[in-house]
Amino acid sequence: MESKISIFLPTSNLCNLLVLVFFCFAACPSLGRLSFNFYATSCPAAELMVSNTVRAASSNDPTIPGKLLRLLFHDCFVEGCDASVLLQGNGTERSDPANTSLGGFSVIDSAKRVLEIFCPGTVSCADIIALAARDAVAIAGGPAFQIPTGRKDGRISNSANVRPNIVDTSFTMDEMIKLFNSKGLSLDDLVTLSGAHTIGLAHCSAFSDRFQQDSKGKLRLVDTSLDITYAEELIRKCPAGGSSTSNTVSNDPETSFAFDNQYYGNLLAHKGLFQSDSILLEDGRTRKQVEEFANNEERFFRSWGESFLKLTTIEVKTDNEGEIRQSCSFTN
Repeated sequence: MESKISIFLPTSNLCNLLVLVFFCFAACPSLGRLSFNFYATSCPAAELMVSNTVRAASSNDPTIPGKLLRLLFHDCFVEGCDASVLLQGNGTERSDPANTSLGGFSVIDSAKRVLEIFCPGTVSCADIIALAARDAVAIAGGPAFQIPTGRKDGRISNSANVRPNIVDTSFTMDEMIKLFNSKGLSLDDLVTLSGAHTIGLAHCSAFSDRFQQDSKGKLRLVDTSLDITYAEELIRKCPAGGSSTSNTVSNDPETSFAFDNQYYGNLLAHKGLFQSDSILLEDGRTRKQVEEFANNEERFFRSWGESFLKLTTIEVKTDNEGEIRQSCSFTN
C-alpha cells in the first residue's frame, strides 16, 4: 500500500500547506497548472461565496452534499474537471441517460450568479464544482482542506464520451482498476473514493441486477454476497413492479447523511448497496484497506483528502485551453 502524507490543512499552518504542495506536485501532475488561493487577488471571497451557497442549500435539503459529490465525479471522469457536465443541449453529457439522475445543478448555478455579481468573468464553473464538492463533504461531517484552483471551463460536451468513462455498478474489480488507472488514479484511490457512497441516494435500477423476479412476480436475492436482512429491506423499498427509475434508497443505510467511515463498516457487514461496492471486500487486493478504513475513520479521512485532490486535478484545462463561462449551462 502506498505511503500517505497527511493533508489536513489548518489554513494558518504554512508548514502543512508546503508539505501538501510538495506531495501534490509528485502525485498530481496537473497540479502544477493550478495554484492554491488562485483568486486571492481577483476575487478574495470566491471560496467563501461557494461555501455559503452550499451550506444554505444543504440546510434546506440534506441530499445536496451527496448530489454535489456525485456531480464532481461525473464531471472529472469525462473530459476532465472542466464543467462539461453542466452544458445543456442535445448530445451533451448532461443529456445522456447515465446523467439524467444527476442533481445539484441549481446549487452550482446559484454560486455562479453570486460570483458574477461580485467578480464578473473571474471564477470558472469547473472551480465551483470542485469547491462545492469539497465543501459538501465538510458540511456533511467529513474532512476540510484546501484544494488548488485555476481551472478553465471546457467548450466540448459529448454524450458519447459518458458511458466509456464512468463506473457502472456492475463492473468487475479489473474493469474498475482499468478505468481508474486511465484517470491517473491508483488502487488505493479506488477504495478511498468509493467512500463517497457514505452519503447520497441511489435509484433502485442501479442495483436491480442483484435480484431476480420469480414466477410469482416477487423479487428474490440472487447475489449471495449481500446480507439477507439488508436484501429484504431493499426489496421492500424497491418492490417488483415499482418504479426502479424514480424510487431511491440511501447508499449508506446506517448514517445516510453523514460523511464518515460507516460505508466501510457496511461492507464488512455485507451491506454494500452496489455490486461494485461489495467486490471491494471480496477481492484480496482491496479487502485490507476496507478493513483499515472501517476501523479507523481518521485514516480514511487522511486518505480521502489525498485522493480527492487527485480526482479534482484530472485533465484540467488552463490558460487558452478553456474559458470562464458567463453561464455554467452554455459556452460563451
